[in-house]
Amino acid sequence: MAEIAVEGRLVLSRPKVILSPLDAAWDPSLPTEDIDEYCWTPLQLAARSGELQTVQEILASSPSAVNDAPCGYYGQTALQAACMQGHEDVVKCLLSAGADVHFCGGNNFQRTGLQIACGHGNEEIVRLLLDAGSEINMSPATNHGIRVVTQGSRTAHEMRDSLPETFAIARYNGRTALQAAAERGHLDIVKLLLQLGAEVNAPPSPSAGRTALQAASGGGFGAIVQLLLEQGAHVNAPAARYKGFTALQGACLQGNLEVVDLLLGAGADLQASGGGYDGDATALHAAAERGHVKIVKKLVGTGADVNASSNRRGQTPIQGAMAGGHTAVVEYLRDQGAVSRKGGGILIF
Repeated sequence: MAEIAVEGRLVLSRPKVILSPLDAAWDPSLPTEDIDEYCWTPLQLAARSGELQTVQEILASSPSAVNDAPCGYYGQTALQAACMQGHEDVVKCLLSAGADVHFCGGNNFQRTGLQIACGHGNEEIVRLLLDAGSEINMSPATNHGIRVVTQGSRTAHEMRDSLPETFAIARYNGRTALQAAAERGHLDIVKLLLQLGAEVNAPPSPSAGRTALQAASGGGFGAIVQLLLEQGAHVNAPAARYKGFTALQGACLQGNLEVVDLLLGAGADLQASGGGYDGDATALHAAAERGHVKIVKKLVGTGADVNASSNRRGQTPIQGAMAGGHTAVVEYLRDQGAVSRKGGGILIF
């Protein structure tokens, strides 16, 4: 099965940092204007830029600076910044200086160095952080933006899935280390984390979260999808409440028929819901909206309801196809008995 991995290192432009973010939801402060850099400490800026000598000089004169808290809405600690940009030598220096590997606070940037590094795909940095004691499954103990699933608050589905009694996840765009690696297609890191006991069925963040399987399916990473299924990933794990999707919906959105086949073979539910802000569309809604006619035909041939209605607006798949301008999908669904309502269609995903 063909596999596409997101690799490649970020290129720095000096002296001003102009970087393409790993993911806008993770690091939307980059590229940054000079006026925005006032909230970054000199050490954080040097770590972000990969300037090892400057980092060493600052730490020599002010050792406590290593754990200065980030400022600004998307600020980062020095360690988070170095992990984000893949600066292995800076990460090593910061760890030797006592950098807190479990910090994930801040206003809207709630990922530890390990979670960031797993998304970045630098296995050497991942191993450095693991050697320094980074937790694979648990987010740090913090009250900022963290939801805790306990025995008393777990849903029946979570009880059946036998998740840990307590599991902490960030509220916005959070990812466990495994979820981050799966989302970016880093197969070797996924294998490493699973070998070390990563929880394959860790729940997603409630806003824009992904289980590991949902993340891999949404990226079209077939080898990771197959591996996660073999490791017991729940093919029908519920989508995150806001901006979430099921594993099958993710594959349909991405347009990967091979992954769709894998998930259907594992028992993916055609009518399981997710998407948008209410999470009430089906996989067929997703495929139709993106215009993936082969996947639409596969789903319909497998039993998907061509007139499935989303609860939010009563929208059917054909309306999503119309909203996306996908004529071939519209015509096919009509031939299959889809009701063609006039207007009212929106893009749900």
